[in-house]
Amino acid sequence: MILTWLGRVALYLAFLGAAGGAVSQVRALRTERPARALWWAGLALFGIVGAVGVMQYALITHNFSLAYVAENNATFTPLLYSITGMWSALEGSLLLWALLLAALTLGVIYYYRRSASDAVVGWASAVLFAIGAFFTLLMMGPADPFLHNPAHVLQGAGPNALLQDNPLVAVHPPLLYAGFVGFTVPFAFAIAMLITGRVQDRWPLEQRRWTVLAWGALSLGIILGAWWSYQVLGWGGFWGWDPVENAALLPWLTATAYIHSVIVQDRRGLFRVWNLSLAIATFDLTVLGTFFTRSGVLQSVHSFSSSTLGPLLIGLFFFTLALGVGLLAWRGDSLRSPVGVDHPLSREGLFVVNNILFVGFAIVVLLGTVFPLLYEAVNGTQVTVGTPYFATIAAPLSVVLLALMAIAPLVSWRTVDAKVLWSRLRFTAWSALVVVAALLVFNVRHLAVLAAAFLATCAAGAALRTLRGAVVAAKRRGSMGSALLAPSTGGMIVHLGVVILAVGIVVSTSYTTRSEVTLAEGQRTVVDGQYVTFARFNVVKDSLETALQLEVTVDGHALRPAVTTYNGRSGQTVGTPAIDSNLLRDVYVTFDADGEGGATSGAQVQSNLPAGSVVLGVTVEPLLAWLWLGGLVVGLGSVVSFLRRRHRDEVSP
Repeated sequence: MILTWLGRVALYLAFLGAAGGAVSQVRALRTERPARALWWAGLALFGIVGAVGVMQYALITHNFSLAYVAENNATFTPLLYSITGMWSALEGSLLLWALLLAALTLGVIYYYRRSASDAVVGWASAVLFAIGAFFTLLMMGPADPFLHNPAHVLQGAGPNALLQDNPLVAVHPPLLYAGFVGFTVPFAFAIAMLITGRVQDRWPLEQRRWTVLAWGALSLGIILGAWWSYQVLGWGGFWGWDPVENAALLPWLTATAYIHSVIVQDRRGLFRVWNLSLAIATFDLTVLGTFFTRSGVLQSVHSFSSSTLGPLLIGLFFFTLALGVGLLAWRGDSLRSPVGVDHPLSREGLFVVNNILFVGFAIVVLLGTVFPLLYEAVNGTQVTVGTPYFATIAAPLSVVLLALMAIAPLVSWRTVDAKVLWSRLRFTAWSALVVVAALLVFNVRHLAVLAAAFLATCAAGAALRTLRGAVVAAKRRGSMGSALLAPSTGGMIVHLGVVILAVGIVVSTSYTTRSEVTLAEGQRTVVDGQYVTFARFNVVKDSLETALQLEVTVDGHALRPAVTTYNGRSGQTVGTPAIDSNLLRDVYVTFDADGEGGATSGAQVQSNLPAGSVVLGVTVEPLLAWLWLGGLVVGLGSVVSFLRRRHRDEVSP
């Protein structure tokens, strides 16, 4: 009972800090008295850190007096997966969410401490406190992580097998949550600007800085999630348009649109209503995604079990949406810009196209995700929306976006000069044609690959040209460090990462080879030029798992695919693929009958084979590692963009 008592006291302190901070800020704004926001934010963070400490102590020591620990931990669970067990289920994941939000709230208030008397900062802080209080309140009621376990048990159920099969579980969920939580800051400032009516000074650009930070975390989280899926699920793919994957993609799309369009607001004073709407929509989509994963309405390998949080989360979604729309309507007349887009092919005109594409695709993804729920509610039967629906839109969209990345950085503001544009584009265009010609010489005939190569080369050329301009300007100033933190540097690094990622996706999906081979011990075969040899069976057993493991060599590199049965949770069995990866290709080997990831079906087929024989699924995917490399470059660019030197018109906080 002591851990239950300590955990709940810590949550009460966290709620007191968040709720007290919200009330104190509103009162201070009305009376123009100091709100002591740092003190309240510190109390909220102190309380949630205490709650997390209690949970981590219980998980690491395997203290099954907490029901959450008994359901998601066992004495044989390794230390790493005991720690990550905190976000392996619903209640613990809310602890991580509240921890990140409390830390971010304190960070924002401290960052703007010199502007504490500014009404925009005051209202934004009040919104951050209020949202923190809401998520803490969830854990004080329907999602209590510190429920006492009345049964005296000596062994717990252990984590889900898929949550103790790869160390990426320690990185992927926290980054996703950091992205989701990070979008609370631009939402809070959007509400604050609408309340105060101050949408024309430095605050929109300040919003962008925090959005870039959240966007970078979410981007890395999505890429690492794709990597985790690729390494663990055994199907050889990295993105399946799963409903919960879509829930993470939706705010990423609208945030990407916002990051681009706010540049136009900073330069030309355009898109004020649009940008505030995007900031509000991005936060609301994170709440909607949280509803999808924590209400049980979606069936997914990523989602949590059913809970009673659904009505509360969907209530928060509609409340914040109505609040944002109401404030936008109230301030509508004062938000209108006195100028417009001078030319549809100017840089701001291309940004409009960019935004239409991202927001349009977000609507397509949202409809494809929600339609099965609406259909089931109306007709009582289930229907699925599969990959073809999303891919039909995603493929042409990707082509247009690459074309925009190749042209937009080179186009002038307000006007278009064809001769100037061609002088800037000429070198990369001819280089792209040379790349395509070289691919044709090497017998590459796939139209998608040739188109991607041409556009990617042009987009990379535009980014490199912009980066070179920053370096030249830095040399003139005598400070090379200023080139790294120039306003456009981070964005262009992100563009290079996207180019690398796009080439990897197009080439790998266009030239993937999937084969199913039956081999006896010592027998070798060739799959797409890769020599695959089956050596022997092994049985590996320890306190955590029992694995039927194969020893396979691919071009001399040892791989060990397996079918693994984990202790706990009624002996869950999963397939464990093995991957031989380099920058040119991946060879993906599964111990499976159909090569599609079904571990148990593979084990059943083995019993019908001659003694010493095995069925292997072998997938060869060229340039797949470029996805992960591109994701890292995108993350680097977002960090640089957040740290960039302050704009000439910005005021220090």
